[in-house]
Amino acid sequence: MNILLDKEANFNNFFMEQALKQARIAFDKNEVPVGAVIVDRLNQKIIASTHNNTEEKNNALCHAEIIAINEACNLISSKNLNDYDIYVTLEPCAMCAAAIAHSRLKRLFYGASDFKHGAVESNLRYFNSSACFHRPEIYSGILAEDSGLLMKEFFKRIR
Repeated sequence: MNILLDKEANFNNFFMEQALKQARIAFDKNEVPVGAVIVDRLNQKIIASTHNNTEEKNNALCHAEIIAINEACNLISSKNLNDYDIYVTLEPCAMCAAAIAHSRLKRLFYGASDFKHGAVESNLRYFNSSACFHRPEIYSGILAEDSGLLMKEFFKRIR
């Protein structure tokens, strides 16, 4: 994990809050509350903003990160997102970590750690594996408490 300067950290909280808004939408739809936004690094504008949608779409691939990457690639007509950052409320799983690598996102910011399924720093550590050919800069713990509380509330509600 890298440490951001206070000024940049405060600025990045804005984008994570946008991802949290998406996670709250997922929560209200009885989806696992994970939100993601992709930001153009050059002009600091959000180009994709979405949330988990596996239940509604009846598709295990519809994680927030995958949907956001698809939206961003379609918008810019490119499979490479070299000049873009992704903000996700929860540490990405192996599938999403691989998608982040394959789309060549520059930086990954995430909120809460996922000690069961996380594939960045908590468990698998995909970006450190020999199978990974692109490693984004990684920043974790951004608004982690907010993200973690939303996840706990969701799973408490459904169990």
